[in-house]
Amino acid sequence: YLKMSKLALAFAIIHSKPPGKSSKEYTEYLAKAVSEQDFGWKWKVEVLEAEVLRLRQELLLTRISPRFCLENRKQDTSAETLLGQESLNPASYSSQLGDSGCDVCNDSAFDSLGIASDFHQSEHNVNTSKDWLERVPPLNLCHTSKEQSVTAPVHFLQRLLEIRNLSEGGILQADFSELENDSFTICNSVSQLLDGLTVFYNSPKFPAPSFLTEGVRVLISLITDTKLSNHVLKKCFKKMEEFKKNLIQIILRNKSVNRFQALHSVSETLGLLGRNNILRNSLISLLLSEVRQFAEQLLQAHQVQSVYDITQYENIFLLCMILEQLLQNETEESNISSSDYGGEEKIKFLKNLDQIILHLSDEFPLFSLYLWRVSVLLNSGQMQ
Repeated sequence: YLKMSKLALAFAIIHSKPPGKSSKEYTEYLAKAVSEQDFGWKWKVEVLEAEVLRLRQELLLTRISPRFCLENRKQDTSAETLLGQESLNPASYSSQLGDSGCDVCNDSAFDSLGIASDFHQSEHNVNTSKDWLERVPPLNLCHTSKEQSVTAPVHFLQRLLEIRNLSEGGILQADFSELENDSFTICNSVSQLLDGLTVFYNSPKFPAPSFLTEGVRVLISLITDTKLSNHVLKKCFKKMEEFKKNLIQIILRNKSVNRFQALHSVSETLGLLGRNNILRNSLISLLLSEVRQFAEQLLQAHQVQSVYDITQYENIFLLCMILEQLLQNETEESNISSSDYGGEEKIKFLKNLDQIILHLSDEFPLFSLYLWRVSVLLNSGQMQ
């Protein structure tokens, strides 16, 4: 039956092809038309799924704190009016963004993404960006963009953090046990944010867009919050691990000529993720594995006098710096056992490391120095 159907389709195509076109050209044209229709349906499905997620987010927030959502809905009405005015006056809107605390049009603002003081003042960052995030309208069913893949989940998570802060201060009553009852919504929101950040980090720009910086800040605030982080990490740990692996590969594989300023933001994000006690150990293990593998490959290339990837050699130093920073933070925190981090990867890294450093020190002194410094930190942790 299948063979007869294919034969009948072939005859139909040959019989109906327009003059001046071969059967092959007409077949390719029909295949392209069908695939475009499929793409259109897929796009519509994705838009509708995003709208369903937004509605589930609204429902979850309402269950956690009905009073907050009622007041926020009133504010959204005025915010939509403001958005309409700003769309007629782009200059006014850009000035509002500049005042929101999200503008990163200079080096200092961009670098502040990784400064420890900003990390410890994450609640302040959350509040300063509140006005901007409340202007984010509901998902437009007629248009989606890469920016919305970040701003949409940020809007939801920002409001979740705001409820958390208000409830912590005794201003608002909230029932966060609802997060257990609807793990789908929180998981999908975090996954959407991580995927959106990965897309932009794959083609990093300098300075970083304000919504990207805000997305990172919200993510860090979320996983460092004592009450919310348990819900998020318990449900989304594998996704967080995948995100860290993607960031590491983005650093290693980037071959752009002017890549170092842009990759700096990626490395800063990894460093901030490593401040979380749960994420730190796995991140150290990932970094140890990548640095060890590259050191072994470099040694092999050096011994047989073969060509090595000079771009990857330049990029590996960013990973070394992140690793050294995390290990230093680990050993400085007296309330955490430093002997536990790294695990199996720590043993693999230290094995034959002296021989690797000995053979590479003449040709690659800076890389050898980094390997030695990391080994000192690992051994000092082992002695404590």
